[in-house]
Amino acid sequence: MNKLKVFVVLCLISTFAYAGGYRVSTQSNTQLAMGHTGVAVVNNADILFFNPAGIVHLENKLNISAGGFGVFSDVKYQNQEFGTTFETESEVSTPVYLYATYKVSEDFAVGLGVYTPYGSNVTWPTDWAGSHLVNEIDLSAIFIQPTLSYQLFDSVSIGGGPILAIGAVTFNRNASRTLTDEEGVRSNIEIEDSGITAWGWSAGLMFTPDDRFTLGFNYRSLIDINSTEGTATFSNFPNSSLTGVAVDENGSATTGFDATLPLPAELTIGMSYKWDKLLLAFDYNRTLWSEYNSLDLEFSNGVTSINPRNYKDASTWRLGAQYEFTEKLTVRGGYYFDESPVQSGFFAPETPRNDSNNYTFGLSYKVNSKLSIDTSFLFVQFKEINESYDFFSDTGATTTAPFAGTYKSSAFIGGLGITYSM
Repeated sequence: MNKLKVFVVLCLISTFAYAGGYRVSTQSNTQLAMGHTGVAVVNNADILFFNPAGIVHLENKLNISAGGFGVFSDVKYQNQEFGTTFETESEVSTPVYLYATYKVSEDFAVGLGVYTPYGSNVTWPTDWAGSHLVNEIDLSAIFIQPTLSYQLFDSVSIGGGPILAIGAVTFNRNASRTLTDEEGVRSNIEIEDSGITAWGWSAGLMFTPDDRFTLGFNYRSLIDINSTEGTATFSNFPNSSLTGVAVDENGSATTGFDATLPLPAELTIGMSYKWDKLLLAFDYNRTLWSEYNSLDLEFSNGVTSINPRNYKDASTWRLGAQYEFTEKLTVRGGYYFDESPVQSGFFAPETPRNDSNNYTFGLSYKVNSKLSIDTSFLFVQFKEINESYDFFSDTGATTTAPFAGTYKSSAFIGGLGITYSM
């Protein structure tokens, strides 16, 4: 494989690792405030995401929920051997959601959800120590989920529907630690693709033996994202390094690629119990990240590159509480532990995350009998980690070029939303 293909492999591995290794739980303000529990909690139309079997249990005929978040993240990298320290300059990310449900009859309900389960960006300083791995990344994804829900028996309901995923990504990095053009300008790579679509599905089951206890189950399927029309742009390259492609007078060239990214399946089971004005909830989530064991790339000339990722399945444990202080004010709090799927040797600086402790809080204020305003706050505390990113290439032999250091990461998320019912 020539040098151009190697550069594309490196860039794509980093790009798709970001989508696979980082996910912010921002699908509902009311449920985020409760530790992002929800598979057994029927508060409003947000239940469409957490458990589609629950929308038939909503009391009102029409339910609408909408909101958004501001994600403020901070990552610090330190190489103790050389005494260098760098910090990200990330902009605020703004994931959003919209859910609407309609009760056709006492036993049947329909709904539609639009939400952004992936959406963030990371920007490192110019010429930082890891610029050969990532300078900047901007990732967004929108899921559209039509849903049906049916009451099978007095205590058992089911629900589900297809999911249309629409994604886009822009990724930028330098080609290597030292490569420059004839004038000494660092060689740079940018990958871009948008309008990528794929299909999956979600199904749920809810068991409600009495008015106090609820048991919920939800499964979200694997979604394979196939990139077939993306472009990789190479800038400021010496002509000798870009063999086999057309290079303009500025040392730039563009090529295409095909790649498939698996968004793993998720299984969530949970329960809730209500005492008068207090509601407690627990969810356990298992994400099947081991589906992402390799990233296979096919370039425009038909050459295939196989790149191991070796992710592991990961668990999240969530606890939440809700208390109705008055007829108008409801207060919520929660905690969840999120286990990272990234294994040693695959810790990439565009996905600077590890196991995390997550603390949540929020409240809802009922403006009138139909409209409520919801707020939520989440503080994410990642465990400090000393790790490396080991690069693999299939140029005839496996090559390792680890980039190691200590990472300290944290994130703060604030959200605002409304719920409407009639």
